[in-house]
Amino acid sequence: MPLPSVTSAAAPYCGVCLDQPPAYDATIAAVDYGAPIDQLVVSLKFGSRLALAPLFARMIRDALLLSEAPQPALPTLLTPVPLGGARLARRGFNQALEIGRPLSRMLGIKLEPRLALRLRDTDAQSTLHPEQRRQNIRDAFVVSNEFIDGIRGQHVGVVDDVMTTGETLNELAATLKRFGVARVTNFVFARTLLK
Repeated sequence: MPLPSVTSAAAPYCGVCLDQPPAYDATIAAVDYGAPIDQLVVSLKFGSRLALAPLFARMIRDALLLSEAPQPALPTLLTPVPLGGARLARRGFNQALEIGRPLSRMLGIKLEPRLALRLRDTDAQSTLHPEQRRQNIRDAFVVSNEFIDGIRGQHVGVVDDVMTTGETLNELAATLKRFGVARVTNFVFARTLLK
């Protein structure tokens, strides 16, 4: 199994990241996204195998604990990447929330499922060419009114199942920071290898 990865937006991984640093500050990923891991993700996301969510959470926690990279303090709260209303109705659950629940308990960090809201349904990022993904997700998120005053200066952990190009996580982090969040760390189960 691939080693867990921890990356920081400040780390010089590629020219694109140096030229256009992402809005998030770090990413904790349990595994590389590829066969056979991709089938586990598909089983959770599209096969409703919700029993996989605690396993994904445990592996994210372990990646965090096993990381040799210097770690800042843990986030003060967690939030899942929100799904659009139509996709949530079709699927019946948000896989990021299902991973976030046990991760919250394991790390002892409060989970706020409604901190971030998706303003509109977007096309599935996986169906789009990488250049189209940024435009598809632009301005798709907002911070819920009930949390606006409480998140200023906070460190928020964003939970998701897979990070491919990072556009969704980047847009959500940029939204959180516009509302005063000081630091955003992504907690993802699988991450596409950087090329």
